[in-house]
Amino acid sequence: MAAALEIDRVSHSFGAVEALKDVSLTVPGSGFTALLGVNGAGKTTLFSLITRLYNNSSGVIRVAGYDLRRQPAQALARLGVVFQSRAMDADLTVRQNLAYHASLHGIPRRQAAGRIGEMLAQVGLEGKAGDRVSSLSGGQQRRAEIARALIHQPDILLLDEATVGLDVKSRAEVLELTRDLIARNGVSVLWATHLMDEIQPGDDLVILHRGEVLRRGTATEIAGQRGLTQAFLDLTGVSA
Repeated sequence: MAAALEIDRVSHSFGAVEALKDVSLTVPGSGFTALLGVNGAGKTTLFSLITRLYNNSSGVIRVAGYDLRRQPAQALARLGVVFQSRAMDADLTVRQNLAYHASLHGIPRRQAAGRIGEMLAQVGLEGKAGDRVSSLSGGQQRRAEIARALIHQPDILLLDEATVGLDVKSRAEVLELTRDLIARNGVSVLWATHLMDEIQPGDDLVILHRGEVLRRGTATEIAGQRGLTQAFLDLTGVSA
């Protein structure tokens, strides 16, 4: 299938600090790609470039075939994003948050109402539409954010450290839900994390360290006989 996201030799600097150096990766259509790196590796900077919070100083980013620099509106319309920091209005209901997001994407009110119900059912929150976001648990808030990110039916879902701050059960539920969305909706996923236990053997894996891609391949290929943890330590030089 055609790539949902293509990043080709992208670099970015903050003054004299080079945050990303010739980063290239591809997220296939209807695929799950894990972006693994310690805090400060450049994962959030890369997400900020993909979502146009920053403009990349070099290289090309394509979303569903659209060049982000030349066709930003078309490219951004194909993205769904869940950032590490919470982004929903805690004083509004879940339905109000999703309806507002739908309106930003030009979805008519009646059509949006149907999609809101559908998305909340998919993430297991069908009974929470009228609840204020502030009343939800951390895991429920994350699931609501995923529903919001999918309301406009994007081709790719970006999740930046989506399980940070969640308990073990909620982490597992959010990750399982995200993987299930690939099979259910055909959406592609770029999952940024520093937690190796969130990666499965068959996942496409990109190891990012100090702004550079050190390895790309399946988790099994990269792990080899050493196991993923030891392979990561050997590649990055990070202390165990």
